[in-house]
Amino acid sequence: MIDTMTAQPASVRGFSSETHALQRADGGLALALAPGLTDAGWDPDPQFFSGFATQPLVLARGLLALADVTATRYFQYVPTTMRDPVLSAHGDRLRVETFSACNGVYARLDLLASGFDGGEIARGTTNVDLGAGSRAVLAAVRRAELLHLSVGGAGLTLATPAQQNHERPVVMPDRWVRALGNVAELHRRLTPRIDLNAVEARGFLAAVPAATASGRTVWLARARDGIRVSGRPAAGAVGIAGLHRLSAAKRLLPHVTGLTVYGDDSSGASAVEIQLPAARLSLGLTAEPWRGHSGEGALLSALAGPEVSFDAERIAELLAFEPRLDIPLLARRSELTEARVRGAVAVLAAGGRVGWDLADGAYFHREVPTYAATASRDQPRLAAARTLVALRRVVRGERGTDAAETWTVLGVAPGTESVVRRRGGTLSCSCAWGLRHGAGRGPCKHELAVTLSLTQPLTQPLTQPEDS
Repeated sequence: MIDTMTAQPASVRGFSSETHALQRADGGLALALAPGLTDAGWDPDPQFFSGFATQPLVLARGLLALADVTATRYFQYVPTTMRDPVLSAHGDRLRVETFSACNGVYARLDLLASGFDGGEIARGTTNVDLGAGSRAVLAAVRRAELLHLSVGGAGLTLATPAQQNHERPVVMPDRWVRALGNVAELHRRLTPRIDLNAVEARGFLAAVPAATASGRTVWLARARDGIRVSGRPAAGAVGIAGLHRLSAAKRLLPHVTGLTVYGDDSSGASAVEIQLPAARLSLGLTAEPWRGHSGEGALLSALAGPEVSFDAERIAELLAFEPRLDIPLLARRSELTEARVRGAVAVLAAGGRVGWDLADGAYFHREVPTYAATASRDQPRLAAARTLVALRRVVRGERGTDAAETWTVLGVAPGTESVVRRRGGTLSCSCAWGLRHGAGRGPCKHELAVTLSLTQPLTQPLTQPEDS
């Protein structure tokens, strides 16, 4: 199906006003905009930004790198036509976020205010699409060429002296809501392990294999002249399963000014943050190439808290697209403890409304057009746990010889019970999920059922629990 668009007047005198008919079926609409949610509420015609890029190549190649990520299935490589990032305006920066087609790579481009000349960055969130039309415009940008960016209710417009591209709304994939929440929690646990200067960072990225390469696991460690890539783990090294998943960053190689590698030994997740002139590109990787962020379950423990839904509504009323959330300030304004505020933020993250910035070490507020009314709606493990509690399947046991507390969670059929143990405040389960993943992909439904049984009253079930 061809969608022909009406020609728009050029945003800048002397700029092209030509628009293009784009193929909706195979390439999607390019850089389109959905109705946005601003700090004043839903706006059918929001205007987030209009101005020139002071670093046109960084902006163009950064957006192309995001398009590369979202159009690639890194596990068993297959190129796709998926191109639909989330764009948030925070007053002092624009953030553009996306996932790979396999959902195992999270990419975010932070465009700082110093990267724009003229125009004021407003506040709000919308969903955009990086398709064939805008890729062509961005790929044609040259170093000294003017590039004008305009984000508004009618769409998102890219304009150069030679051409202009204007597009319209898209719909966010539902699984991105879960994935955005899991990314926030996984990245919150990451710590910086390796810092590289410009020369070292460019040398490392130049050696990253292409997206079509195999997903073998390597370990990155600091060396005297940069990064040492090894096939064996070492103290302080960061494991990267599938180094080829960083290949999109190669587009920005000439502009790289530094690089930081983040890791977390417990989850196996990792991230690479690439410093650029007036911008940053962050690439977050799951512990395995075949694992998607939408299935990580990193936020499930927080969602099982007894008051989190009420607290989340209270905190949501105080948010206004801040680039950095001040937890102590939110605690004072809401009259909640900081612990309850963090639990509330976890619920908002599960709905895609809060993210985590590695460079700032802080949460930031965004909204998504497809926000689910309840954050737990898309969490099957949590739903199964609530059913187990409602059916009174959680039975407290005696303390073991190692002083650990124990619970037996009964299954539907005889012999399908699982034993949950708590020692030192940490839960573990004897079920197949617990034995296979440990704490790496969030708690299993039996651990969640134990947590719920300690904090929530019993209710009548709506469904039967699973056998496992």
